[in-house]
Order: sequence, then structure tokens, then C-alpha cells
Amino acid sequence: MCEVRRPAKALKWLTICLIFPVIGFVFYLSTSNPVRIRRERLTSPPNKSDTLPDSFSRSASVIAHALQHMDVRGLQVGQEQVLTNGIKTYEKLIESLQNAKETIDMEYYIFRDDQIGRRITDLLIERSASGVRVRFVRDGWGSRKFPRREIIRMMDAGIECRTIFPLRFPWVTSNWNYRDHCKIVVIDGKEAFTGGINVGYEYTGLKPDVGFWRDTHVRIEGKASVDLQAIFDVHWNIASPERAKMWKRWNTKTEDKISQKIAPSDRAFFSRWSTEIGAELTTFDGTRADTVPNTEALQKAYVQTFEGNPGIPTPVIRQAYFTCLTHATQTIDITTPYFVPEADIIMALKTAVARGVRVRLLVPRHPDQKIVGLASRTYYGELVEAGIHIYQYDKGILHAKVMIIDGEIAEVGAANYDMRSFRLNYEVCEIFYSTDAARELTEQFEQDLTDSVPLRIEDLLKRSRSERIFDQAARLLSPLL
Repeated sequence: MCEVRRPAKALKWLTICLIFPVIGFVFYLSTSNPVRIRRERLTSPPNKSDTLPDSFSRSASVIAHALQHMDVRGLQVGQEQVLTNGIKTYEKLIESLQNAKETIDMEYYIFRDDQIGRRITDLLIERSASGVRVRFVRDGWGSRKFPRREIIRMMDAGIECRTIFPLRFPWVTSNWNYRDHCKIVVIDGKEAFTGGINVGYEYTGLKPDVGFWRDTHVRIEGKASVDLQAIFDVHWNIASPERAKMWKRWNTKTEDKISQKIAPSDRAFFSRWSTEIGAELTTFDGTRADTVPNTEALQKAYVQTFEGNPGIPTPVIRQAYFTCLTHATQTIDITTPYFVPEADIIMALKTAVARGVRVRLLVPRHPDQKIVGLASRTYYGELVEAGIHIYQYDKGILHAKVMIIDGEIAEVGAANYDMRSFRLNYEVCEIFYSTDAARELTEQFEQDLTDSVPLRIEDLLKRSRSERIFDQAARLLSPLL
């Protein structure tokens, strides 16, 4: 029934099945079935009367009011800190984890067993040994390489571990295409982190085979962090408990030996890690990073939290993006690594320009997902012709997901502008009503533009016929991206 309401997607699936009759049909069956675990979305009370102060513009008030039936628990007052690179994010996260007194709840799409992942894993074990209740959730696909020896070690230390949609035999099930793309950490129920940064060394921008990495995260304190706690609790309840006891029976002795060699948890290791990584951090200043220095002080903000949930028919985050785009009156600045939007988002951007709104779109020149980059190029022509300014980031990997509206509304989250983020993933995003947050993110946006190349219509026309064919083929595969 969902496909009937969206004929464009249905037509793409028909084309894929005609070209690849067996593989296409199998993929359709395995990706188009509704997720088995269905539930109602998190919503705020319908009779609430939360409003922004009169000091905010009309567009901010209209957007906040229009979104109040979709956010988690209403308009909250809190404090936020923008974190515009991985190193600063890990520094703040580790500091907060070290200061945890009661609870640590951690949920990541990607959690690697590298310099960063091991440091955080050992810190979680240390805090658990100190009496802090630690809950750890990972995605079955994004963190599929996270070794079971580390899960065993964490559970032996008293950490509760679960996986959302784990990859288990027979592997291809009706849920395999639905992923938990969230990055959430909640500490003592009053401090939270979320955004685009997973746990992995590449996010520091120091990994040689990856290069510079531009990303954005946010730290939140106050009532606004309670919304992220509510999302984590729901995801925790649908996740599958780890089967560490079964793993132990398979190869306990070997795993213990490997664990001792690779991931020691003593304080000497903490000190050595801090020294090694700290030496790299001292050379990673604002000039080298090409990022605006983060403000150390927390800034007051009014916050709305949104959860994307593949188990319901309403694409909440897409509607939130659409609402912001259609009610902007002055400026729209968007940073996204993956841009494969649906028709309504394209129309919202084009009509914004028609209203006199300045629209700027920052995308990667060298995307880490090549096929997504090819599909994205098929949208650029009509946007440039409509008057939208498109810039391609050329410094390194662009992974930030940010939107700034009218200089006082800012969105930071994990969701991209594509069907997977809007309809297939568990996602989370925050909308801040704060001139301070919007100013910081705008300053970073302007800095990123200095490392970017403007896209002209002539650049698109220069593409060869083969490039156009590959681009269109990639767009055809957009239901799978």
C-alpha cells in the first residue's frame, strides 16, 4: 500500500526488477516489508502550549508551533555546545564519561575497535566497576565488525549490551534493511551528546588512509537531554540482548588471550592512550582543522527533539525538514554528505528561492559513498537553475548534517537528505532556537565555503555521456541507497 501512494518509487522498483529480475525481486521483498517491531512514535502532549519568547522572529515561532505535534516531548529549555570536529567531541565525551556518577547510556551506529573505540570501551568498564550503570546499544550492520571479545569483556564487567537488528542466520530477513543510525550518549540523565560523529579513529581526521574529516556534533544539558533519554529507552527495549554466554562456550580461552593483548583496561593503558593521542591533539589546532574554534561555554537554547522511526508511516524528520524549508523567510544554509531527496524537498528548496530566500547547499566533492555522490549529481542541475547556490567541499570528507534557518534556527543530527534517513533508519535530530547556536554554525559554514568549489551549470554540462548514464543509473538505485 505504501508503494501505491508513492508511484515514483514503485516505478523505480519495477525498473530494477526488469533489469535484474531475480536479484531485484529478492531485494524488493526483503526491503519493502514493514518492520516487524511496530510502535507509535514518541510525541508530546497535544494540549501543550509551549511557545517561544517574543524576542524570536515570526518564522521561528511559526516553525516551533508547526513542529509541536511531531517532536518528542515538546519545546524544552536547555544549554547546548556545538562541537565541530571529532577530536573536540571525544575530548568532551571522555571528560563527561569520567565524571558520570549514576548512569551512562550509549547508542551508536558505528562503534569501532580502534584507538578511540578501545579508549571508550575501557572507560565504560572502569565506570561500571565504580558502580555506574552502563547500557550499550550498537547497530547490527554499522558495528558488525565490533569484536565479540569486547562485548564479552564489557558484559563481564557488568555492562548491559544489546544490538538493534543483529546480523544472524538466515541474515536476509524483513528487518535487515532497517538500521539504527543514531548517535546518542546520555550521562546521569542530564547531559547528552548527539550528531553525526560515531566512534572511530577516522572521525578525528588523523587516519592517514581517510584524511581530513569535517563533522558536527552537539552537547546538551538540562531538560532537553531528557528527550534523548526517552529515545534511547525506546531503542533499548526493541534491541536484542547480546548472547555472550554462547560466544564464551565457543572460544573462551582464545578470546581471553586476544582481549588481554589488544585491550588492557588498566590505568597505565589510559595514561599511554592519553599521551599518544594527546600529542596528536596538540598539533590539531583550529588552523590545521579549518574549523571555527568551539565555544567552551554552554549557550541557552530552546530545543525540539525528533525521532525518525521506520515502524510508522509518518517520516517525522523529513516533515521537520520540509517545515523548516517552507517557512524560512531570509536564509537557508544546508550541509549534508548525502543528498538524494524526494520531490517535496526539491520543491521546498526551489519555492524558497522564489520567495526571495537565499539558499546555499554544501555537499562533498569527494563523497565517501561513491554511488550516492553519482545519484546526487542528477539533482544539482535544476537546483542551480532555480537559483540555489551549491558548493562542493574539497578539503576532505564532509560528514556533517546541519541546517541553519534565518540566523536563529539550527538543526543538527544524524539524518541525511535521502530516503534511507527519512524512511528506513532510526534517526534523531535536534532543532535549536538560539541565535548563538545559529551564529556558531553559520561561522563554521562560512569557513567550510572557503574550502569548497562553487558548482556552476557549465560544470554539469561538461559531463560525458557515460558519466550521465552512470549518474542516472545511480539515481535509479536510490530506493536501495
